[in-house]
Amino acid sequence: MAAEIHELNRALEAFDRRNGPAGLLLRYARGRLRHRFSRLTLTLFGSVILALSVSPQIGVLACLVAVTGEVIDNYQLRGVKKQLHRGDSVKSLLRKTTLTAFAQAAGLSVFVAILWLAIPHEVSFLLCLAYLGAGAINAIMALAYHRSAALARLVVYGGTLAMLFAADYYVLEHQREQFFYNLAATFMVAYTMLPFVSYVTTGRLRHLRQQRRQIEQGLELAKANAALLQRQREGRFLSSIAENAVDSIIMLDADANTLWVNPAFTRKTGYKLSEVVGKHPSDYLHGPRSDPAILERFTNAINEGVSAHGENVNYTKIGAPFWVETNLSPVFDDDGKLEMVISVDRDITLKKQREAELAEAKRAAEQGERAKTAFLATMSHEIRTPMNGIIGMSELLSEAKLSSEEALYVQTIRHSSEALLTIINDILDFSKLQDGHLKISSVAFEVQPCLDEVMNLMRPQAAAKGIALDIEMKDDLPRAVWGDDGRLRQVLVNIIGNAIKFTEKGSVTVQVGTVKEGPDHGLEIAVTDTGIGIAPDRIEHVFDQFAQADAATTRRFGGTGLGLAISRQLARMMGGDVTVTSAVNVGSCFMITVDFPEVNLPTKRAIDPDVLPEPAVFAGTTVLLAEDNRTNRLLVQKLLKDLPLSLITAKNGKEAVEQVKERKPDVVLMDMSMPEMDGLDATRYIRNHIPTQPHIIALTANAYRSDRQACLEAGMNGFLPKPVRRGELLQAIAKGLESRSRAV
Repeated sequence: MAAEIHELNRALEAFDRRNGPAGLLLRYARGRLRHRFSRLTLTLFGSVILALSVSPQIGVLACLVAVTGEVIDNYQLRGVKKQLHRGDSVKSLLRKTTLTAFAQAAGLSVFVAILWLAIPHEVSFLLCLAYLGAGAINAIMALAYHRSAALARLVVYGGTLAMLFAADYYVLEHQREQFFYNLAATFMVAYTMLPFVSYVTTGRLRHLRQQRRQIEQGLELAKANAALLQRQREGRFLSSIAENAVDSIIMLDADANTLWVNPAFTRKTGYKLSEVVGKHPSDYLHGPRSDPAILERFTNAINEGVSAHGENVNYTKIGAPFWVETNLSPVFDDDGKLEMVISVDRDITLKKQREAELAEAKRAAEQGERAKTAFLATMSHEIRTPMNGIIGMSELLSEAKLSSEEALYVQTIRHSSEALLTIINDILDFSKLQDGHLKISSVAFEVQPCLDEVMNLMRPQAAAKGIALDIEMKDDLPRAVWGDDGRLRQVLVNIIGNAIKFTEKGSVTVQVGTVKEGPDHGLEIAVTDTGIGIAPDRIEHVFDQFAQADAATTRRFGGTGLGLAISRQLARMMGGDVTVTSAVNVGSCFMITVDFPEVNLPTKRAIDPDVLPEPAVFAGTTVLLAEDNRTNRLLVQKLLKDLPLSLITAKNGKEAVEQVKERKPDVVLMDMSMPEMDGLDATRYIRNHIPTQPHIIALTANAYRSDRQACLEAGMNGFLPKPVRRGELLQAIAKGLESRSRAV
């Protein structure tokens, strides 16, 4: 069909080219040139008649005159095509060919005049009339191609005939009767010739118009057929899409009654087309679980002629429910009125099942997470509670008068307990890191006291192995920074403790400097040891979870393999990292970086944890210990012995509240987890209902930072995690007494 349209377009273009100004000029030129020999033959015939009847000279003269005009015209016409291709305008060529047509007609007119004058009048009249009539007919036939040339010829021929009659009438003085007969004959010939010429001319024009109209009609018909074929193709295409679609398709009229359904609808619901035609979808698709709000929204969309989308429950023919995602699309006619509505229903039952499964899995995960958090909190409390008794009692026992062998036993118990506590802390911290519960809490703190505390804590371990533990601090070290000092201590204790553990002789050196980045400072701490080192193929695994250099190292030095993994994660949470370089049997260097910007902090007196308060500070003080564990009560009693204070106890939060009401203690050591009433509820009750307010310190095995926050929010003034050292406990009580006296 496209080829046919193309051919008809080409035919129309060719027709317009042939019948345009340039095309008509070319056709005129070709026609004149094609019949030039017939015109020359007639001219030679007349010349021969003149030569035979008058004289050869007259015949030759007449022939030369006629041929000269013909040659001039033919010469110009032969160059028309080339001149058009060269770019000459059609208008100029029309002027030129009109002039040559005039010349050709003038030559023929002179030829006719010689015939008229030279040959006897009775014979010459008919011969001249034939020549002029033939020329006039030829000119009239060319009117459709070259109007100006045709008119030029007719003017010349008509003028020639008029002059010849005038000459015959006035100059030659022939018989007047014969003149009028010739004139009448001429008019008769013209009268009979003109209708024929008019018929031919008008017929030709009518034929041209009809021919062009036929081409135009053929082109219009071809285009209409092509459009119809395209619509048929589109219809078949759309029909095949609807029939082969996986989704159910329902066509509804403007009143929402069913017009057509596709095979996918039948396969899904079991309804045939004949069973649903003319029915509203609610009559066969909807049921108890279908959402009325969605159905109302669809009904309003159809009434308003707008699109709509929604999810709902449909039912099959046998009553089985299934979820669908419905898209309604209105279709309008040429007048803009709603013609139909197309509903596309996609089965999303599996999607809904997956969503329900994911929601259930999420609930289970959240429940498991809560259970895990509760388990870790319980583990922390249950493990730290007996550890508090073991470490506290071993500390008290170490102060007793013991033999060297007994002192060794006690020291072994104490060190083993502390090692076990370190392992427990690592496991709990690692669990919190994995769950994302461990947070960084930044505060302003002094750098040197923080480092001194770590070094004082680690020096006994180094001294026990006969290893030197040194610290070198750069001059540009800031006095105070903004960061989490507790987590920094934890990282340093892990790294320095590892260095001491894996160094049998030599030293461990801690170098502290800064990394300047813009206006802020970052701390850079290098821990270098002369220990066993790390093999090159194992150095990239030392930060893996539960990993050490090799199994022999684990057997020889012990440990969980979590310390370095926790330290790196903590350092990265503080904007830095932990990296290592090492050589076997030479030593290792762990580089710790943290992004702690410098801050201005007022100078304050540092507190040495090993310096105990003076006993006089506690004179006349009443301390209440709320603790449900008998061992921990005994431990605190032993830690506070020989001090001028009164210690009273309570086994649960309810007893603690009653003791506060009756005894009005100065300081309360409150455990978090107790029967009947826990420490948090007891603290809230004391703060809200008892006028005399004690200083309340949490003394608990719940050592999470969230536990600390919960205690402070409940109204407690301090927080001591178990196991607690005697120095920490005494300093906390002394600090509470001091703040209470200031408040009073």
